[in-house]
Amino acid sequence: MPIIDSQVHVYEANTPHRPWHSVPNWPPHVNGDEMVAAMDKVGVDGAIFISAFSMYQYDASYAIEVQQAHPGRFGIVKPVNPDDPAVGDVIAEWKKTPGTVGIRIMMTPEAGRDPADPGIGRICRAAVQNDLPVNVLFWGNVDNGTALIDRYPETRFIVDHLALLQPRVPPAPPEPWADLPKVVELAKRQNAVIKVSGACTLSKEPYPFNDIWDPLARIFEAWGFDRCLWGTDWTRAFAVVNYEQAVEPFRLTDRLSDSERAMLMGGACAKAYRWSPASGLEEGALERDRWTGGSRG
Repeated sequence: MPIIDSQVHVYEANTPHRPWHSVPNWPPHVNGDEMVAAMDKVGVDGAIFISAFSMYQYDASYAIEVQQAHPGRFGIVKPVNPDDPAVGDVIAEWKKTPGTVGIRIMMTPEAGRDPADPGIGRICRAAVQNDLPVNVLFWGNVDNGTALIDRYPETRFIVDHLALLQPRVPPAPPEPWADLPKVVELAKRQNAVIKVSGACTLSKEPYPFNDIWDPLARIFEAWGFDRCLWGTDWTRAFAVVNYEQAVEPFRLTDRLSDSERAMLMGGACAKAYRWSPASGLEEGALERDRWTGGSRG
């Protein structure tokens, strides 16, 4: 089973050619070649490249460039704008883009979105029509996120970052797992899967972050390993953990069996996005792994 990172952010340096919308506390650049080198160093076969909203907003042109340069290594996800009346057409066009595996919306408190927002509705319906999953970030806003998932039962949702608010800088929050009961309850929604991404940032211990495993065990039990997608959230997690530190605890822990590790670190992601990394591609053709059976979530 290939190892697939369910969330990475790749970007160029901040230049007039492609200026950043905002400047997060990330490295000055992690371009496609640099991301592939980091993945190769620790044996990660592929990744879901989420175009960084903080830097590029709704412009996913750099994600397209990186996917074209490394077609077997990245599936790409584009943030879409609920305030765009033509967002359905945008999603239909995005579906045609080589390497496309999904779209993304923000439902954090700062975004100020209601599950009944007409723009959110347009996005969810277009996602169904174009057979794309909706990645949704609602950490710090789990009740609204749950209401959204309930409101659109035909839409496939991929919940970002355990639905738990994660720090951009150390230390971990005083109660990093405070919303864990809500996350466990959320597992009853069969039209959703969850990213176990950025989990190491919630640890109050140094590497290898042993205190994350008991709360994660509750998530694995509730959601099932076939609905849990491991990921690093590199480079958002840069100030807390480096890439290797976000990978190795999951590869090396004795809290996972070999079959659980294979599903968590690749199988569930390939199934949710209907994409798997490939090598030896000719002329930029993208090989997709079409999974059958089991939950479409």
